[in-house]
Amino acid sequence: MGAQWKAKGKELAANARGRAFGKLSKDIMVAARSGADPAANARLRLLVEQARKVSMPKDTLDRAIKKGAGLTGEAVNFEHVIYEGFAPHRVPLMVECLTDNVNRTAPEMRVLFRKGQLGTSGSVAWDFDHVGMIEAEPANKDADAELAAIEAGAQDFEPGEDEGSTLFLTDPADLDLVSRALPAQGFTVLSAKLGYKAKNPIDPASLSAEQLEEVEAFLAAIDANDDVQNIFAGLGG
Repeated sequence: MGAQWKAKGKELAANARGRAFGKLSKDIMVAARSGADPAANARLRLLVEQARKVSMPKDTLDRAIKKGAGLTGEAVNFEHVIYEGFAPHRVPLMVECLTDNVNRTAPEMRVLFRKGQLGTSGSVAWDFDHVGMIEAEPANKDADAELAAIEAGAQDFEPGEDEGSTLFLTDPADLDLVSRALPAQGFTVLSAKLGYKAKNPIDPASLSAEQLEEVEAFLAAIDANDDVQNIFAGLGG
């Protein structure tokens, strides 16, 4: 959770799957501004691979690319905004949004943060590292995460969100380079993105079960907002 918070079991719900496709489509549209050809657009290539791995319908994928690249005549004006603050019990978090109307998103964030604390720019960011995050799974039983990290040029690695997967952490500038190198080291890349990792995550053991539930409920409410792309929470484990 210290790397990226994900709602428990959310991939099992049909409506959550739809939200996940919606968020991925936004990322694809923004990336496609730099060109509709994945071979010449590293960020788009990574997202297209991710879309295929989560079985996004081809029509949805193609429409997002064309819309983002301006090939449909529709204007795409998403603004990238980061909100910083604290969940209940002083858990620090960074909330990454893509919005077509900041005047709508900002008051919605203020409402969602009422049970926590919405901070100003930089009030929480100092306690996070901006990193590349690559979630990958071993393609064979002999794959060694430590060796793969060294050979591919990752800065560090840790257990991934999914059982058996590994999260490789990179310098932001090396995200695509490491993503391309990992398959040769026996790992299949599941997703790759830039994100935030807490420097001093709170130990979940320091919170009661009731307090942890309050934090989860708070994060789930923020995640349900259509403008929210990613939540990075400073909670270990």
